[in-house]
Amino acid sequence: MTRAQQLGVIIGLVIVAALMALRASDPQPLRQARELTFDEYQRLAPRRFESLPVKVIDIDEASLLEFGQWPWPRDRIAKLVDRLSDMGASAIAFDVLFAEPDRLSPRTVVRDVAGIDPALLAHLPDNDEIFARSIAGKPVVLGFGLSNEGDFRPAVKAGFAFTGESPAGAPPRMNGATPLRPEFEANAIGIGHISLNPGNPSAVVRTVPLFLSDGEQLYPNLALEALRVAQGASTYVLAGATNVPNTITLVKIGEFVVPVTSAGELWLYVTPDTAERYISARKVLANEGVSAETRAAIEGSIVFVGTSAAGLQDIRTTALGQNVPGVSLHAQTVEQILSGRFLSRPDWASGVEILAIAAMGILLVMLTTFVSPAVALVCGLLITVMALVASWLAFFYAGLLFDPLAPIVSGSITHFAATSFRFLVIDRERREVRRAFGHYLSPSLLYRIEHTRDALRLGGDDREITVMFVDVRNFTEISERLTPREVVLFLNTLLDALSRHVIANEGTLDKFIGDSIMAFWNAPVDVADHANKAVKAALGMRDTLVKLNENDAFGFGSEQKVGIGIGIHTGLACVGNMGAEARFNYSAVGDAVNIAARIESSCKEVSFDILVSDSSANMLPGYALLEAGALALKGKSTRTRLFAVAGDERLGASAEFAELKAIHAQLVEALRSRSASSRKLIRVAKLQAARLASGLPEFYRRISRRSEHFIDDTAVKNGGGALEKVPQSSLVP
Repeated sequence: MTRAQQLGVIIGLVIVAALMALRASDPQPLRQARELTFDEYQRLAPRRFESLPVKVIDIDEASLLEFGQWPWPRDRIAKLVDRLSDMGASAIAFDVLFAEPDRLSPRTVVRDVAGIDPALLAHLPDNDEIFARSIAGKPVVLGFGLSNEGDFRPAVKAGFAFTGESPAGAPPRMNGATPLRPEFEANAIGIGHISLNPGNPSAVVRTVPLFLSDGEQLYPNLALEALRVAQGASTYVLAGATNVPNTITLVKIGEFVVPVTSAGELWLYVTPDTAERYISARKVLANEGVSAETRAAIEGSIVFVGTSAAGLQDIRTTALGQNVPGVSLHAQTVEQILSGRFLSRPDWASGVEILAIAAMGILLVMLTTFVSPAVALVCGLLITVMALVASWLAFFYAGLLFDPLAPIVSGSITHFAATSFRFLVIDRERREVRRAFGHYLSPSLLYRIEHTRDALRLGGDDREITVMFVDVRNFTEISERLTPREVVLFLNTLLDALSRHVIANEGTLDKFIGDSIMAFWNAPVDVADHANKAVKAALGMRDTLVKLNENDAFGFGSEQKVGIGIGIHTGLACVGNMGAEARFNYSAVGDAVNIAARIESSCKEVSFDILVSDSSANMLPGYALLEAGALALKGKSTRTRLFAVAGDERLGASAEFAELKAIHAQLVEALRSRSASSRKLIRVAKLQAARLASGLPEFYRRISRRSEHFIDDTAVKNGGGALEKVPQSSLVP
């Protein structure tokens, strides 16, 4: 790499880092562009309107024309409640504020007349009392608004249950609320806020806060309360992110679970506005009676009472660009929950987008610097198309919102900057080199001068890894019967089939040593559950070998079956480039490697094909493991306990294996105490093992043969001299 190329890469990476920082700060123009992209997705594929039990009782222009201007007397509102209740509405939610006394109430009107006898006032009807009596005992939910004056807090009619700490700090802050009439607050079965986008400067309503908070108490919104009341539920269940305080990820209301943002907001997935959602209040209050069609539409439905009249100024803009009554968005919130069609922007989406900027930027910098701007442009265009397609498919099929614009715009800026630098600096230097040496050097030498790179360094790092050794059983005997060419064909067939499981389970193939394989996990990159993936690879090798033998893949016939031994250990090792400056390999050395090799050798003594150390076994909860002895290592004061891997979690969870495991535990204790009862336990274990993994019966036969040395009373009386011959990896003490 020339100095100009180095400088170009550094400048390119600085630009990429600056673009990542800009995206991380998420300024308003970026947020607006992202939101407009998501709006466009909804316009391309809006939520389809379904006939769900949700209706809007619309105080529309026709209703105002027939019954007079708003606000109506509350005795008329009470009549509306009575009608809706009689028609079987499951919940009646008001997107209307009832903060002031009814100025049209007869008692209020007469009270302002001078000289009226106070005793007469008591006999006059009070509309607020009529409305309060009307809502009592009915499924009525009242709304409250936000206020910056006073410190009123409405009553909370529902309970809250949290999985983890209280997320009271997550929702938008509520400083105060518009006060409800005390009699209304007392008689309403539910109370919810009607704010759709508090604190959001955008006129478009894209998210709805399902809760507000004063720092201690949560207050549900109107739609959520209506859904709760309709189901007869008493409690909201809120789940937060693990180990992340003041977050909400899921909300459960009765039978429905709602995914939300960390602030407890629901992304609205709206439908085009449709007349099927609305029922004019005039039809419900009609003096001639309510039609059968209206009754059928309201029966069993959650109804929201609100207005579409333009003069009452409750008009909002949706992501589809339509102006709709605010009450319809409360209704659409419930519709969305009932339909199960959700949009979600995961908390990690921003991180993915920032990583995409980094990956795309670094790729374009490298391609532009070392290959050509044209190739970088083609790759950039392909990545752009892939980003757009991936973002759209995530939205269309999973309702996930990922921003494709930030990586695309950042990639364009990076490509332009890197191309400009190459043209102005790097290519100029190359042209000067060609002019200076073109007459003296061949084109190939010129190319090498232009593209000089530093040699890789030697060295390694200490890491916890899981090491695997695989060895072919009786390889010497097999190879003696084959020609050298046949030996190579046999090894290629076997090792290729087995090594595929290492790659498939994110392992690193270190080397092939004759008939053996060495592999490890968790290097050069971190691998989650590396011990688990190593054992999955070993179990896959076991199954593959069975199929190879059954299909006679080696051409040995039925008389010769190929067997393998696998040893696995988790521990500390040094991994890195090792060898000479001229030639080196990426490998691992250390105790962990040596122990894994010794464990593999112990497979012969134990007569089982897969053995793992106790350090690996501790990382394999649920696996079908059986204690198989202890391995004594030179220079170690304690032995390494070994476990035979009978199978995966499915076998480990079976009743048959649980029975065998209990018998095996008794057998281990009997062997360690040199009890004659071990004979019987071995026989029982053999019978149970015959129903499970194919290698287990031979495992117990080997234990039986070794145990005869010390179970026999005569041998025990003679001091157990035969024990000296028992291998140290056996269960026999």
